[in-house]
Amino acid sequence: MAQKEYNIWLERFQREIGFKSSVILYGNTGDIMMNQANQGRYEPVIQSVLAGIRSKGYKNVVRWDRVGGISQDSDSIELAMTGQADAGGEAYDIGDSDDEFSAGQAAGQALYKSPEQFFPYLLNVLENGVTSTAFVLDYSDYIFGNPNSLSEKEREYLTVLGKALQQGQSYNMMSDSFADVRNLVVIIAQNSGSIPPAYYQNNSLVSSINVPLPGRNERERFVRDNLTCLRVAQNLRSDKSQMDDFIDSLDGLTLREIAQIMKLSRQSEEIMGYERLINLFKYGEKTSPWEELSRDKLRQIEERLGLRVKGQNEAIEKVRDVIIRAFTGFSGLQHSSKQRKPKGTLFFVGPTGVGKTELAKSLAEFVFGDESACIRFDMSEYNHEHSDQRLVGAPPGYVGYEAGGQLTNAVKAKPFCVLLFDEIEKAHGKILDKFLQILEDGRLTDGKGETVSFSETIIIFTSNIGAAEVNPDLTPAEARKQFIQAVQNHFISKLGRPELLNRIGDNIVAFNFIDDPEVFIQIARSKFCSVEEFVQERYHVTLEFEDENAAFMAIAKQSGRENGGRGMLNRMESAIIDPLSLFIFERSEMLAGRRIRISLDDERHLLYDFDLI
Repeated sequence: MAQKEYNIWLERFQREIGFKSSVILYGNTGDIMMNQANQGRYEPVIQSVLAGIRSKGYKNVVRWDRVGGISQDSDSIELAMTGQADAGGEAYDIGDSDDEFSAGQAAGQALYKSPEQFFPYLLNVLENGVTSTAFVLDYSDYIFGNPNSLSEKEREYLTVLGKALQQGQSYNMMSDSFADVRNLVVIIAQNSGSIPPAYYQNNSLVSSINVPLPGRNERERFVRDNLTCLRVAQNLRSDKSQMDDFIDSLDGLTLREIAQIMKLSRQSEEIMGYERLINLFKYGEKTSPWEELSRDKLRQIEERLGLRVKGQNEAIEKVRDVIIRAFTGFSGLQHSSKQRKPKGTLFFVGPTGVGKTELAKSLAEFVFGDESACIRFDMSEYNHEHSDQRLVGAPPGYVGYEAGGQLTNAVKAKPFCVLLFDEIEKAHGKILDKFLQILEDGRLTDGKGETVSFSETIIIFTSNIGAAEVNPDLTPAEARKQFIQAVQNHFISKLGRPELLNRIGDNIVAFNFIDDPEVFIQIARSKFCSVEEFVQERYHVTLEFEDENAAFMAIAKQSGRENGGRGMLNRMESAIIDPLSLFIFERSEMLAGRRIRISLDDERHLLYDFDLI
């Protein structure tokens, strides 16, 4: 297959350098690629760029960066630099031989190293009528400072470049050499934001071309060409299915990174499967929490989640289905990009205080072994149009750019996690665009231009949509149906964003109203355990109930279904915890080693007595 079928950008570059005065290459410019001009060897991208320029007919190719000046691989066949200019930009001698240039390079001198020297030289060459010359400015991310607040010197560089463009292609329509290449300035940078917009915006002389990450075909060709360098447990050469999965798992990586994975495989004493090898490369660990899940553990998922979340059996069953689907490898299998999507996506909706957040936390503890692996974002804090910058980071030149984004930073630090987006309906509509990209591609590019992968995460949205409209007296099945309908109406009719629902699919989980007093008692008992443990640890005193069921039943009867378990906990705080704290405060010196008995009054009202025993 021809190279252009892999690198469409290179074909476009070779076409546009024939009629543009300047081309900006940005993106994956630091990668390696197959250089057809050098026997198909894999070399840095710039080598293919230089080869493409030469093949277009440019006689002189001058490569420069501010570290090494004009490099030794520059083809200055008819250009001789007889001396370097000072910062003031003195005149330069343009000759017909490169003897002095070669002598300077051989002596290890960095010619025209500083921009103050190079830019006047560039303009001098072009104004003196030297044609068919291409200047390649490498590592251009470091030429200019903040594009929005350039220094006087940087504005001078920009002015020189702008003037140089006027000496580029010929527009003499009557000339026989009208179609011939003349002069070219190529700027190579990884981040297009490092180039001042004044240089290219609304400028027909300049073209910008993105060098993308390698596509699947390019990754496959690279792996097959260098398969002997890769040492893994699977026989990728003969097992097409394993090879396909391996290529898919490399999505989002550069060829240079894939080569590093190959090098890592040769340096590791253990021959491991490619999944563990990639985890070791990406995260510094051979195994992921997903691999440590077992069928025996997953068979206990409903029981384990049910220890903390009461009265929500249907929601727990849905969560179980999503996790088992991820464990067995069927997650996203119906889509073409199965390797990139998050492990699972869930949308929790229902009344307040029924366990939506609690289920997310317990799921993080079950899968990742730590409740802190549930990273919560309160979406009511992201209700302004530019709030997305808080999630992914401000663009270059804006305040807070260096800090990065709250979401992208969190996933970089903890790639195996549950991401909980609480009260998603309160977020600004612009935020939803970010979630579309996460749910579809499993990755997001932050303000610094770094791509963050979400492929190891579980995404959970929570919402109280419909909580004020759905009647608590409905049957659980009918209430769940109305909650799901309310979510669909909100995103389709109110927001006009059905595409987000399409990404979530059939994973809208409606929670039940809590109307069973026994469920309230179970919630109260599980939450009160932390109070008992705290009192025992802090004051060395034991709490006991005269009649525990009666005590918690009294609170349960006072808790409305509309407020759920959170309302019951509020009642517990006012009825038990507040008077208990006052009782302990007044007797703190006589508590150690004793017991505090909690009892209801004779009429079983919500009044509690405390006795020190």
